[in-house]
Amino acid sequence: MARRRAAVKREIIPDPRYNSELLAYMINSVMGKGKKSTAAAIVYGALDDIQTKMKDEDPLVVFNRAIENIKPKLEVKSKRVGGATYQVPLEVSPKRQTALACRWLIKYSKTRKGMPMRRALANEVMDGFANQGAAVKKRDDTHKMAQANKAFAHYRW
Repeated sequence: MARRRAAVKREIIPDPRYNSELLAYMINSVMGKGKKSTAAAIVYGALDDIQTKMKDEDPLVVFNRAIENIKPKLEVKSKRVGGATYQVPLEVSPKRQTALACRWLIKYSKTRKGMPMRRALANEVMDGFANQGAAVKKRDDTHKMAQANKAFAHYRW
């Protein structure tokens, strides 16, 4: 951790097709080994798949609602007090909520075997829109863990 000053956060330039910062963040999260055009093709392809499957909905609205449904409000962090380690529930900052939601969406899309990444991502986004799927289950598990450990909330720092 830097001791002199906080690191300067670079602002994310909105994506060219939908002019959305959240979509640009998602493309950057999908990107591996600097292959941004491949990541953009995956994300835009997933949005195109959503457009074809859900004709009455705008794909960007579906994507944004899915991210909102996946975002965790609470999480637990380990805190060592004396000789014991407690799982202390904490509220999640808005930037971290978005980061976790995107990370979980990508992670559980990759676990869907037997289909291309763009279709897996589209299916996971549609499941998130409908408040189901693995990423929403992860959010629910995180909330349950925080609820179960709320007795240790006084150890917050």
